[in-house]
Amino acid sequence: MSRIWLPVLLGLICVYAQQCPEKNGRFADPRQCDKYIECEDGVATEKLCPDGLLFNDKARFFSYPCSYPTDVDCTGREATQPPQPSGDCPHQFGYFRMGADATQCGQFMNCADGRGYVFDCPEGLAFDSTTLQCNWPDLVAECDAEGFLGFTCPEEKVSSLGPAGFSASRYFRSPDNDCTKYFICENNRPRMYRCGVGRAFNEFINTCDGPENVTGCA
Repeated sequence: MSRIWLPVLLGLICVYAQQCPEKNGRFADPRQCDKYIECEDGVATEKLCPDGLLFNDKARFFSYPCSYPTDVDCTGREATQPPQPSGDCPHQFGYFRMGADATQCGQFMNCADGRGYVFDCPEGLAFDSTTLQCNWPDLVAECDAEGFLGFTCPEEKVSSLGPAGFSASRYFRSPDNDCTKYFICENNRPRMYRCGVGRAFNEFINTCDGPENVTGCA
């Protein structure tokens, strides 16, 4: 072998050795969160997760290594590939809240390979982009709970003998005369509930009751 090529070959071997801390495994790129190095028998191959997914260094070797952002810690390697939007999807993969403003919180889109599929949260819940789950609207920062639910908790009268502020829970019958629907105000923020089939909310006992016991609901 030529003496000129020998140093080059040795240099390449050193690069691969540095990229593969172990003979087999997957290892995070030090700068980019959706990029990783896959090592097989000491040979390193640079790979990239699909747009919208990130490399999960906690995934087992024989499982898929790319996960949604909520499952990955990107501290120190926050860079990602440029977005690849298509249609209604800002990324090829991911969950995204729908709605033009903060009062439209109940729908989200699941994007898979660039195709968007619309889903509804259970009634009364809002989609939280930080956890990718449906939650009480008052706990979702980007949701206007009052506008979304169409209900604002009445101002609470605080006794001069008691502490200032609001009580933990207050119950209210739905103002739209829907006997099965009611609201509970937690720290003066509304949450919507429904009674089961054949039941109606009784505001005098703050629970669901037979409709014959609730005025206007028999």
